[in-house]
Amino acid sequence: MAQILKRTKPLAVNPLKVSQPVGAALAFLGLRHAIPMLHGSQGCTAFGKVFFVRHFREPIPLQTTAMDHVSSIMGADDNVVTGLKTICEKSAPAIIGLPTTGLSETQGADIRRLVKRFRVEHPQFDHIAVVPVNTPDYSGSLESGFALAVEAIIEALVPEDTAQVGRRRRQVNVLASSALTPGDIEALKEWIEAFGLRPVVLPDLGDSLDGHLVDGEFSALTVGGTPRAEIETMGESIATLVIGRSMSGAANLLRQRTGVLDFRFDHLMGLDACDAFTHTLSRLSGRPVPVGIERRRAQLQDAMVDTHFQTGFARVALALEGDLLAGFVDMLKGMGADIVAAVAPARAEVLADVNCDSVQIGDLEDLERAAAGTQVIISNSHAAASAERLGVPLLRAGFPQYDWVGGYARAWIGYRGGRQTLFDFANLILGQHHDIPAYRSIFRQVAEDGPGLVRH
Repeated sequence: MAQILKRTKPLAVNPLKVSQPVGAALAFLGLRHAIPMLHGSQGCTAFGKVFFVRHFREPIPLQTTAMDHVSSIMGADDNVVTGLKTICEKSAPAIIGLPTTGLSETQGADIRRLVKRFRVEHPQFDHIAVVPVNTPDYSGSLESGFALAVEAIIEALVPEDTAQVGRRRRQVNVLASSALTPGDIEALKEWIEAFGLRPVVLPDLGDSLDGHLVDGEFSALTVGGTPRAEIETMGESIATLVIGRSMSGAANLLRQRTGVLDFRFDHLMGLDACDAFTHTLSRLSGRPVPVGIERRRAQLQDAMVDTHFQTGFARVALALEGDLLAGFVDMLKGMGADIVAAVAPARAEVLADVNCDSVQIGDLEDLERAAAGTQVIISNSHAAASAERLGVPLLRAGFPQYDWVGGYARAWIGYRGGRQTLFDFANLILGQHHDIPAYRSIFRQVAEDGPGLVRH
């Protein structure tokens, strides 16, 4: 178990944390025909949208209640009701996500009461789901905001009915944490479908933010993602697969409302974690492990042999959200690496069980101070300057990756994703090694008039 080192500074010097409202908005972007509307100032929404656009390199549907200095003091209830009405009239979404920000939380806004007021004043929009969630940005991080939004989606859209369990005999629910990229989600769905099972992923970023082109015109709503109708059938599945400890609250709520049995995994990185997940899928489906998956497992084993000279005793520093940090630590420690520094932006349940001596709750300045002698840093693009100052390479992971193309499409999980991760890590280590020039004695000079002759 890791010792959790509390934050000791009154401010963040080189911030690592991404806020809860951004995490909640990201979860809503994984729903079909949805749009998040952040209850706060225009700057709160614009700042998050910039990182979304630079990370995914896609148009991002995101709205705001546009609180100003007057409404911040006198009250912004009308902003919420008017904003919901405007979005319903102009865009006709299936779902509107309504996360709060630090400004509205400090003001004391009761968004659930405002949603009820909206229903009373505009009953013509009762068919459009509105999901409120409290996500102040002065606490938690992207991971916790994402998890709170998924919990709110389940509360709003999944019916309370424990009599329908197993009605859809091949359907399984998947609660996917913020640690999973769209590339991870695609790999995860293929993994499950290989056993003849049909996954309902919540939220499905692999269908909405995978970077695909569409034939139609620009849409003000999400294109792809988990349909509302699919979410409403989650109580009819045979099981729920929970990926990421941060999803525990959502998993507890889903099990309470539906009675569907769940299987929980902190991550899907490394051989042991992948084997446990594969074994669970085999049990649920009643089928043996497909030949293709057996082959990918053998490929990962071979990659572990090929890269052990680079990973063994490699000194690594990590600055990541809790679920992703736990996955990388388990994978690298399993390959013999030495974790010299581990930093997380906020407290999370999984951190106490991370397989290293300690985890610092802090920022990238804390990482730099603790990372003396490290060979590789693993973090998001904010750590690029830290890596440059330390003179070591950066393996970009997490959100945001604004100076790297295709980071969202990268798959870290599974046998295939783990294999590529080991290759990339080993190549960064090899890139730090330089050829040693051949030694030539100053007392022995080769004659200019022919090889093998010595001038006396």
